[in-house]
Amino acid sequence: MFGSLFNGPAGHHAPNFHSVVKPDIVPTELFGELEPKDIEWTIGSGFIAETQTWYHSLKDGTFLLCQIIHSSVGMWYPTIQFTCKIVDPKSQEKTWKSLNVTNFATPPPPNSLRTFDKRSSKSDQFTVLHKETPSDAHQSWDDLQIFLTVSRPKGVPGFKLGRGPRGGFSYFGKDIEHPDGYVVHRFWPRTHCAGHVIRKGKAIEANGTGMFVHAIQGMRPNLVAARWNFADFQSDELGGTSAIQMEFTTTDAHGHKGSGSGGVRVNVGCVVIAEKLVAVTGETIWSDQPVTEDATVKSRAVHLQPEYDPDTEYKVPANLRFEWAGPSVSSIAKGDVKAVLDVDVGGRAAPKGLVEKVDVLAEIPFVLKAFVNYVAGTKPYVYQWLNPTSLVVTAPAALIDGTGEGEKTISIPGVLFNEATFIS
Repeated sequence: MFGSLFNGPAGHHAPNFHSVVKPDIVPTELFGELEPKDIEWTIGSGFIAETQTWYHSLKDGTFLLCQIIHSSVGMWYPTIQFTCKIVDPKSQEKTWKSLNVTNFATPPPPNSLRTFDKRSSKSDQFTVLHKETPSDAHQSWDDLQIFLTVSRPKGVPGFKLGRGPRGGFSYFGKDIEHPDGYVVHRFWPRTHCAGHVIRKGKAIEANGTGMFVHAIQGMRPNLVAARWNFADFQSDELGGTSAIQMEFTTTDAHGHKGSGSGGVRVNVGCVVIAEKLVAVTGETIWSDQPVTEDATVKSRAVHLQPEYDPDTEYKVPANLRFEWAGPSVSSIAKGDVKAVLDVDVGGRAAPKGLVEKVDVLAEIPFVLKAFVNYVAGTKPYVYQWLNPTSLVVTAPAALIDGTGEGEKTISIPGVLFNEATFIS
């Protein structure tokens, strides 16, 4: 991992960041279909955080998030957490659970019917079993039990940005063959869930749609990024519509001219219409290069009207805009797909849909917290919002309504869960 400290291209201004969205990538090759191994647990050593996260928008409006976090911190024994967040926007009731996991195993032991691979995992507190038919998950606390079956529609394949074994990877360091670290994301951009949640003795039907992401940060988090943005838009309109984005901004230390040329924005996204993956988008915006508004391929998260929040000491947006543009990857129709989503999250005085300001150091295990705080001196926060909004899509008419020729523009109502993370 640390080979590039001792070899590789010399020179203070040599590139030390290599984005997953390369300048010479062909737009039609942004889509890389996932292979089974792509979403297996890697359980790496060193300074690595690996997560599997499920986001679900339920039919009654409730939002459900479940996440497994495997954190390796140098020579210390890895820590594993399972976290869950349930938000009912109608009653404003919120449930947040986080527990340290014991006896984590991947793959789980075989049962009388079958064996499992490393897409599945088990511990004393939860079980996640991946099957070729819908996958099952079970998590239990004293006052909260979750039983879910999650499936991926056939027309929405899992994806990574780019093809082959290096698809999805951004690398840090001067020598890409021996990088200092990396970031990788693999997505199921639309899923269905069915099951139930028992909260304080009351059963809730957990039927809805959502997404899944497997992510790895193969380096200390304070060195990977200064900012993150995430968007998960889900709607049942047009037979099932989704729009996803994951964006990070590198620290000043990593860029295409070495240290001091950072602040690089890397964004990966996709659009699903009628439960068909119609576009995969990706964009790298270098800090010293102008932004092209009419770019053929666009994948951007923009903060608007930022306001200083004395609670966290960060400038937080009152509005956000997410943009997607790229060629159709659907066999139904070729052409360009564009989408724009605007969301008003209010100012500090009158927030809209604010789920929580998450003090990251207050949530992670003590050993990891002490290490991150010591090496970084930072106070990371995650702002989470849940709001109704609309996705405006312009695409070949055949993708939108299955008939006709030319382009069509339509506004699709739905629900957006989004996060803005500030690290430094």
